[in-house]
Amino acid sequence: MNTIKSVLSIVVPAGVLWFGAVPLWAQQGVIYKAEAKVDNYCHLKFPAIREETLSWDRPVLKDKSDGDIIDFYGPCNYDPLGKEEIQRQRLQLPHELTRGSE
Repeated sequence: MNTIKSVLSIVVPAGVLWFGAVPLWAQQGVIYKAEAKVDNYCHLKFPAIREETLSWDRPVLKDKSDGDIIDFYGPCNYDPLGKEEIQRQRLQLPHELTRGSE
């Protein structure tokens, strides 16, 4: 009886962790991910980075309900908060600000 309790005390929490785990891509803010069958190529959708956090050490994604969604095609391991995306959005920011003032 004690053996059964010991096994269950290990198996049940492990099962909860396994089935309740959120995929890594969802933890990083990815809303949608479709993988191609070849070449590690994916279609990703994720929120843009909040402008005021682009200079922070750890930028923050906008809430997906804001509707500012990036539609990305490229490598499946692309990080929505990685250096490449931060740089791309920093370069895009002045264009967005001037376009809004026209």
